[in-house]
Amino acid sequence: MRIDEILEAATEPVFSFEFFPPKTPEGEVMLRETLTTLGDLGPDFVSVTYGAGGTTRARTVEITKWIKQDLGIEAMAHLSCVGESVERLREILGEVGEAGIENVLALRGDPPRGETEWRPHPGGLEYSTQLAALIASDYGYSIGAACFPEVHPEATDLASDLRFLKEKVQAGARFLITQLFFDNELYFDFVREARAAGIDVPILAGIMPVTNFKQITTITGMCGASIPEGLRAELDRRADDPDAVLQFGVAYATEQCADLLRRGAPGIHFYTLNRSPATRAILASLRLHRPWDRREAPAAL
Repeated sequence: MRIDEILEAATEPVFSFEFFPPKTPEGEVMLRETLTTLGDLGPDFVSVTYGAGGTTRARTVEITKWIKQDLGIEAMAHLSCVGESVERLREILGEVGEAGIENVLALRGDPPRGETEWRPHPGGLEYSTQLAALIASDYGYSIGAACFPEVHPEATDLASDLRFLKEKVQAGARFLITQLFFDNELYFDFVREARAAGIDVPILAGIMPVTNFKQITTITGMCGASIPEGLRAELDRRADDPDAVLQFGVAYATEQCADLLRRGAPGIHFYTLNRSPATRAILASLRLHRPWDRREAPAAL
């Protein structure tokens, strides 16, 4: 089923999980175990990332197909412009359709590991807007796109970032997923500004539970997400106790998600890092307490 149709028909918040293709046999075993475990929670859809520079991109369609056909979970394949010609992008989009997948997340993509500057393929595309337009013009997929509550690192300011985001929507994106964030006011401020700019598609909140202090510091440093001072202080206090970091991270993310849903966010997209315990605990708590039943804002936020 198309994700835009899932969102349109939803009477309760939509929950989804993101995974990345593993690079080792051990990683594949862990991913399959995680998918099977989290699949029991009945997510509305899951997505599989796309490795830059050929690292794992060949596995994206294969794993997405397995999720869709074997596990019976709606799936979305990520697709980026990195290192691909238009001809190859069309080939991949054809493979996506042959696998029965109806959803694609259109991304520009980051530079390959070890490189700091973005360079388009000589025969490829430069912007995610172009990729969304390509998909919309010749393929019947539901198209998703990324957005950035703290502004894309390469954007000059929020206004220019929103202008580009509006172009993505006009090119064919039917829903948006945010970069990870830890301060909910960033999300709500961003949504208000997006609506004021004429962007009216659903904006799912991207949440990454903190399970490892060093890891989250590295990830936020790479993507430009900020860690609030209070959260950082609590993590610093537990830095020498991995179990305490994990427990606190789950508690923080649970409260963060509950607040988002209570205030009208249409859904949560969990960045799982291919592990299940934290996400499983958070989603179980949310479904038990149902904060959206005490919603303070319209569901169309």
